[in-house]
Amino acid sequence: MRRVFNALLVVIALLLATHSALPVSAQQGSAYNTNFITSITYQNVGTTTANITFTFYPTSSGTPISFSRTLAANAGASLNVGSTSELSGFSGQGSAVISSDQPIVATVVQLPQNASVRNRPLSNGFGSNDGSNNVLIATVLKNTFNQTTKFSIQNADTTNVNVTLRFFAIGSATPTHTETFSLSVGTARFFDAGTISQLGTSFNGSATIQATGKVVATAIEATTDTSYKVSAFEGVAQGSNTVYMPSALCNFGSTQQRSAYAVQNTSTTSSATVTVTYKDTSNNTVATQNATIPANAKFSFQTCSAAGIPNNFSGSATITSSGAPIVAIGKVFSGSPTYAALATAFVGASAGASKLAAPYVRWTQTRFDINPGNRQRAFIAIQNVGSGASGTITVKYYDLNGNLIGTHTINSINSGQKTNSTPIAATPAAGKTTADLAEFGYIGGFGGSATIECAGSGCQIVAVVRIASANSATNTADIVAEDYNAIPIN
Repeated sequence: MRRVFNALLVVIALLLATHSALPVSAQQGSAYNTNFITSITYQNVGTTTANITFTFYPTSSGTPISFSRTLAANAGASLNVGSTSELSGFSGQGSAVISSDQPIVATVVQLPQNASVRNRPLSNGFGSNDGSNNVLIATVLKNTFNQTTKFSIQNADTTNVNVTLRFFAIGSATPTHTETFSLSVGTARFFDAGTISQLGTSFNGSATIQATGKVVATAIEATTDTSYKVSAFEGVAQGSNTVYMPSALCNFGSTQQRSAYAVQNTSTTSSATVTVTYKDTSNNTVATQNATIPANAKFSFQTCSAAGIPNNFSGSATITSSGAPIVAIGKVFSGSPTYAALATAFVGASAGASKLAAPYVRWTQTRFDINPGNRQRAFIAIQNVGSGASGTITVKYYDLNGNLIGTHTINSINSGQKTNSTPIAATPAAGKTTADLAEFGYIGGFGGSATIECAGSGCQIVAVVRIASANSATNTADIVAEDYNAIPIN
């Protein structure tokens, strides 16, 4: 379970247009060849002002750059790497470590430097206990489904580490390619599946990372055609026999949103017999899927392929495994070519907590358009993963200064059931109005965050936050979106 103090961040493709394009003409102008500038959105979930230190490590093994910030309790702020004065000499790719005397959480936002790519890939920072000697990347693609994966591996230990990276093709227990290397403290190494010749002209599989010390990993998946899809997710340190997915969709809404789950067997020797169980928002089981996954291999479950799944379905899923443990990545995309740019990714949760933090939350009621400001909307999907009722669920929305703007109180949900929250659904706090929630995260400065808490005895919840942006000036249904997991804070 991801917890916080001294958050460790893996940061991909930092700063400006310095990432070289592949020598494949069809990929010019694609999301895959887009450069990104990183913004780090961080939240103080402690009880007093946090004194925070940022340390950035260039991949060239140059001198790290450190500087400090303060942040009020409950406040959320953003640090744009491209416009931070202390980082004026920092370019290319790199990694960062954030330390604080108060518990903090953080989300990494990648800002595309290509006007055709409107999505902003999101991934979470890693808490001080999240690093592991073994990390798994549940899906790695090269020129498959018109997508290719880039990822980074960061040393999250206090000494140098030696790393072995292995790629496994789908259905295979034998690695297609293996690399070994070392990492200094805090530094990262970046990989582009599109440039690894040993993976062949195309590849569909997963990757395992074994190290002599603690490491973390983050991946970006981007299309190589003109659909301009791009999403991000984290590597997972430990498998589980149960994985929870708060978002399960089949042709949902006007954008015909569909979900899929890339499930990786974490064992090197044993197969995993996997079942996906889908529930609607009333907690009824509507469909199941089954598969046996060989050691080290992955399998993809498509929600719309489950027998009995209804059209326009929105619910949740629970993935269970007998035999070997598993990890899973959830993805959402459109079943309609009209909305080809829609693509999200998030990590399936193996456990919940009674309180979660969401450091990046925004809402615009009137400016959800690419023309007047490209403001965003956050949708929070909450799933009860405990054995009993959740009790009342309280979602509190805070501005960039830590002021409570509104509270959304949700009735108790049953085990396995899903519910939803948005800032506009909240009741304004004392002295605030619905207008403050209608443009949440944009009034008085840029920044907003939330906490999500359940009241039942021993309750356990997980949540996925979807950040949506407009993709058209004329079609309000045409959106892009990206997901990240709300972070346990107790």
